[in-house]
Amino acid sequence: MFVIRILEQTGKYFMMLKEVFNRPVKWSVMRQLIFKEVDDLIIDSLGIVSFISFFVGGVVAIQTALNLTNPLIPKYLIGFATRQSVILEFAPTFISIIMAGKMGSFITSSIGTMRVTEQIDALEVMGVNALNYLVFPKLIALLLFPFVIGLSMFLGVVGGYLAAVYGGFASSNEFITGIQEDFIPFHITYAFIKTVVFAIILATIPSFHGFYMKGGALEVGKASTISFVWTSVVIILMNYILTQLLLSK
Repeated sequence: MFVIRILEQTGKYFMMLKEVFNRPVKWSVMRQLIFKEVDDLIIDSLGIVSFISFFVGGVVAIQTALNLTNPLIPKYLIGFATRQSVILEFAPTFISIIMAGKMGSFITSSIGTMRVTEQIDALEVMGVNALNYLVFPKLIALLLFPFVIGLSMFLGVVGGYLAAVYGGFASSNEFITGIQEDFIPFHITYAFIKTVVFAIILATIPSFHGFYMKGGALEVGKASTISFVWTSVVIILMNYILTQLLLSK
């Protein structure tokens, strides 16, 4: 029964995606909705992303330094490990999971509240495509999510640099040498490809759970929790698939 339910929900999800692009709302209205979503989802997330990225980058550098107990191991590996950890996994994947809690819960609860208060029914009665009106602006706004991840990468490396240098674990030249060592530009491309996929997941799965929820105010909270769980699960699965496709040789 569980598998059948998952397949039904998956089919319903892809049918929702198709409907999102049907009967678009006129541009003058859509433009205002997009700007509002950019402010709510992107701008409001910059503070928490910056804070987490800076200090996690510092922690990665310190943990790496503390585990380099062999004096024969060069100190530049601190910068190398910090760069690889932040760019390949922490910034694109774990920030996206954190945003599944922040953005995803916000999206699910806002759309779910509209469903409970019959605002979505009112939109449909007026002939408005409610899915296009509610989901499409979020999808477009979250196409700016790679810029958030780019900021996360930068601040993660800066945090690692400051922790390593001012913590006395490595010199400035050693850390910078580690950042430059064996740098593969495609790793940046790989990270941003993942980020775009995760942005689509962040916009659509929480919207799906909010739009199709049933019940009253209590169910809005339950829908937000379920939304976070499934968004995180899909992000982790897609992370595995994309890593296999893009990095395996």
